[in-house]
Amino acid sequence: MMFLKLLLPLMSIVLTRGVHGQMVQMDSSKSGFVGSQVELRCQFVNSNPPVKISQVTWQKLVNGTKQNVAIANPALGVSVLSPFKERVRFKNPAVRQRTPSLEDTTIVFSKLKLSDESTYICEYTTFPAGNRENMVNLTVYARPMIQMSLSTPSIVAGTKDLKMTVATCVSANGKPPSVITWETDLNGESNTQEIRNSDGTVTVRSDYLVVPSREIHQQLLTCISTYNDEQYTDSVTLNIQYEPEVIIEGFDGNWYLNRENVQLTCLADANPPISLLQWRYLNGTMPSTAELRDDVLIFKGPVTYDIAGTYICDASNSIGTGSASVEVIVTEFPSYPHEVSQEPQQDFAIIGGAVVCGTVLLAAITLLVVFLYRRRSMFKGDYNTKKQILGNGYSKAGNVPSHPSLPHSLTFSEDSDEEKKLGIYRGSSILGRSVQEFHNCHDSRMKAYHMGLIEDHDRCGHSEQTYIYDYGSEVEVSVDMIPQMDGSVISKEEWYV
Repeated sequence: MMFLKLLLPLMSIVLTRGVHGQMVQMDSSKSGFVGSQVELRCQFVNSNPPVKISQVTWQKLVNGTKQNVAIANPALGVSVLSPFKERVRFKNPAVRQRTPSLEDTTIVFSKLKLSDESTYICEYTTFPAGNRENMVNLTVYARPMIQMSLSTPSIVAGTKDLKMTVATCVSANGKPPSVITWETDLNGESNTQEIRNSDGTVTVRSDYLVVPSREIHQQLLTCISTYNDEQYTDSVTLNIQYEPEVIIEGFDGNWYLNRENVQLTCLADANPPISLLQWRYLNGTMPSTAELRDDVLIFKGPVTYDIAGTYICDASNSIGTGSASVEVIVTEFPSYPHEVSQEPQQDFAIIGGAVVCGTVLLAAITLLVVFLYRRRSMFKGDYNTKKQILGNGYSKAGNVPSHPSLPHSLTFSEDSDEEKKLGIYRGSSILGRSVQEFHNCHDSRMKAYHMGLIEDHDRCGHSEQTYIYDYGSEVEVSVDMIPQMDGSVISKEEWYV
């Protein structure tokens, strides 16, 4: 069949080209979907010198034989043969006129069927040139029907880890076949197979397998069918049925005598919902203080030793029954009296630490402000009122006596007073500066005397002598002056102003 399809176009090219260049023009291939419409073009060109068209015949090539589809004859008119009569027509109205024009004999196929797929020949019978023909391959596609469904309306969870089909996706009667993939968060697998139908279409079936369990209940499962670059999606929500899973809440391990407001709650997860719930007491008859309200077992009044024991909750549905138990222990005293959980304690610790840090920071800032304020307020006078207290120890008219050099370091006995040491160190510093100032001032006075200047007294003289420098004696401070750290003094009168 494939060899014939390749050979016929080559033959048509040779046959349609006459001596004078007459030829039949057609498309090499056309396609359409089932139920749609398609045009098959056929035109006679290069009719020079003019030839007489006696008849145009459309034929379908079936298994090597030609089957007539439609005929256009200038004398007999137009005829469409069965089974194409209701679905095939000539596109050009001039073909159907009393004096027809057969240069363009394109036909229109409506309501395509899969059986219409074949090779079609358009043949021109001319005089005197003879027959001219060409052919076109018609391909008919079929869009599949996509359907997705659960394997059963309800899937029961099994006790064993056996995978079973939970959903099926079918792409039916497609041509060409579809490609099916699955989109889900489930940890399952797919099984896909293709079924070829007698009409040439293909049905693709894909099953999704997973272990049914309570965890995959209400999970979404999506089927994606890809057909000729087109995607179709369909989704289902899994409905897994399982027996109740039961837990008991309420006992915190700290039920002590005279504790109030204690209770046990039975929580059951089930599909379908539970139809029956029962409480049992393994140690005999249910305590008289126990009262059942729905799924809650309430103990009225203060806790006593009578309620200690093992309690069981049974929950049932149409799939099965689930149970849970708790052993209640009553103690004389609470395990943690304040009943403060660990999380609140941590919160309190964090808050307390933040408060302590804030308090320490605030105290540090306060002390710093007080220290700076006191240091600034120690001096209340004017720095312009300071006077140098180191005198030169001699009269203005006297000669400069030679002073012994000040020691760079002092040696004290071990029992020397620390304050005395500090005072001598300070005095040594003061005296050293005063001697240097004196020598500087003396040199300037001598220079001024030789140059005839008489302002040296104002520049270097001291208006009042407050310290007496005597060899081998300590420095004494005048009672009217207050010494400062920088070696200057301030008058008491100015200090207390």
